[in-house]
Amino acid sequence: MDTHSEKFKIRLGAFIVGGVLLFVLAVFVIGKQKNLFDPVYKLTATFFNVSGLQVGNNVRFSGINVGIVDNIKIINDSTVRVDMLIRKNIKEFIKTDSKVTIGSEGLIGDKLVTISQGSADSAEAPAGRELASTEPVETDAIMASLQVTAGHAEVISEQLAEIMYKVNNGDGILSRLIQDSTMAVNLDATMLNLRTSTKGLSENMEAAKHNFLFKGYFNKKAKEKEKKLKEEEKEKKDSDKK
Repeated sequence: MDTHSEKFKIRLGAFIVGGVLLFVLAVFVIGKQKNLFDPVYKLTATFFNVSGLQVGNNVRFSGINVGIVDNIKIINDSTVRVDMLIRKNIKEFIKTDSKVTIGSEGLIGDKLVTISQGSADSAEAPAGRELASTEPVETDAIMASLQVTAGHAEVISEQLAEIMYKVNNGDGILSRLIQDSTMAVNLDATMLNLRTSTKGLSENMEAAKHNFLFKGYFNKKAKEKEKKLKEEEKEKKDSDKK
């Protein structure tokens, strides 16, 4: 191939121009995603554990990407500082009492920082402000808790299965109540006797009220009850007048 021909030079120039355009387009797209061309300001927050958060991860406010994680720095053995670059057109909405949390996009998605909405009467968070933070819940801790819950559910299921087995095989009082018709009849008779005894006791009490030996006692109780009702009515009327 003649590298000095006019045709080759045109192709080479077109290839170089196309490569430059693709590079500029890539820089523009990446820069727009990372807020390289938007005016930004910095906010910070500190955590005990950033739970896998990385530089470049998104920062969200009200479910919208408003910035990126600019820097993650270990301050001491119990503190990690996270610097965030936030678009300036969001600044008026982030308040001094807004809180920062670390979450993830779905169960296994990338980590991200979420800034909560502050109260309406709070001041706007200035550049460089350190916002209060909430420690993230570790996935390992969630899985451990689920394993404990699953273990408890398994024990409960085994116990229920054992109870149902005993019921179905005639063991225990509950099984006899369900399957033994004689015991059910006896239980009905016992309840009937109890109701009859209760009715008889009520009749005896009524008869005692009319007996001259107990008449004074019951009259006294009736008068006390009537007096109490009158006092309550009087208190109610006094309160209504006030």
